[in-house]
Amino acid sequence: MPPTVLSLAIDSALLNISHFSDLSALPDHILLDLFLLNCGIKIGFYAVVVSLILASGRTLRAGKLTKKNLKLFVAAGKEEVLSFIQELNIQHVRTPVLPTSYSCRYFGYLVSRRKYILSVDDDCRPAKDENGFLIDALDQHITNLATPATPLFFNTLYDPFRKGADFVRGYPFSMRNGVPCALSCGLWLNLADVDAPTQALKPEQRNSRYVDAVITIPTRVMMPLSGINIGFNRELLGPVLFPGLKLSEEGKFRWETVEDIWCGMCAKVMCDHLGYGVKSGLPYVWRNERGDAIATLKKEWEGMKLMEEAVPFFQSVKLSAAPVTAEDCLTELAALVKEKLGPVNPLFSQAADAMTEWVKLWKKVGSGSS
Repeated sequence: MPPTVLSLAIDSALLNISHFSDLSALPDHILLDLFLLNCGIKIGFYAVVVSLILASGRTLRAGKLTKKNLKLFVAAGKEEVLSFIQELNIQHVRTPVLPTSYSCRYFGYLVSRRKYILSVDDDCRPAKDENGFLIDALDQHITNLATPATPLFFNTLYDPFRKGADFVRGYPFSMRNGVPCALSCGLWLNLADVDAPTQALKPEQRNSRYVDAVITIPTRVMMPLSGINIGFNRELLGPVLFPGLKLSEEGKFRWETVEDIWCGMCAKVMCDHLGYGVKSGLPYVWRNERGDAIATLKKEWEGMKLMEEAVPFFQSVKLSAAPVTAEDCLTELAALVKEKLGPVNPLFSQAADAMTEWVKLWKKVGSGSS
């Protein structure tokens, strides 16, 4: 029997369902057929499948349904589809709160009981300074974290607590004690952490410029945190470094992820609110060649577009006076993300949910230090 126009339309909708944002306008019977196909059930076999599942007492999993698509069908509000979901207790196979790839390190952040945590990607090795001596990245991160930061007033000699430096004339004495440093953001020689378009446009460009300096990022100024080379005070940051914003087409190279940039902005908002500092500069690591930027650009990668929406939000967001801990800050920030950014893109809502779940997990497993 040849296919009908309606069956061809449903087949086409099935193939392109990830591009839909609202299914509520579809007639009930068409929406149900589309839903059943997403569950891997052929049209016409509905009654048979239902009776077999109910007789066995088993739960039907979501089959071909992604979490996004399942939410899409639920949001349509059609009674027959909702009854089917409830009757068969359809459960989506959940993605673990701890992703793999670069994000696997967050499990270490969660279970560690150390005050300071240092993290360097596996494609890096010790770099050399301008005199040819190997840089002790661990020692420099600890130095950055153990000495105060100065986010409230910029010191033009950079970090005044480094050997040979000091506060310049005019720097208020009332601010010279600084604030606790919660996050140390190191840099890279050779292959800098640029995005895929920049790397593709300038394939031969390498960073050979070693700058012997550490600066404090000023209050209310955002920065793109790179998880390649960082150190942080776990007692101060708490759960704020977490695997939150996960792209639908996330890859295995740094320029195909944004989770570190996202939680870096979360960390900066929290630090500004609680009165902590963030430093950037030394130490450097040597980053090896890795990945194909051209291949990355061929993917449907939404990371750069998301940042155009996320950065203005973080630049303007302001927490209430209520949060007094890192956990409280992340919880309130998650609610604001869901309210302000959720309607823009469902990935932001997923990130907000991940933030909330991560705080719960942190309170259960991760709170405390040695």
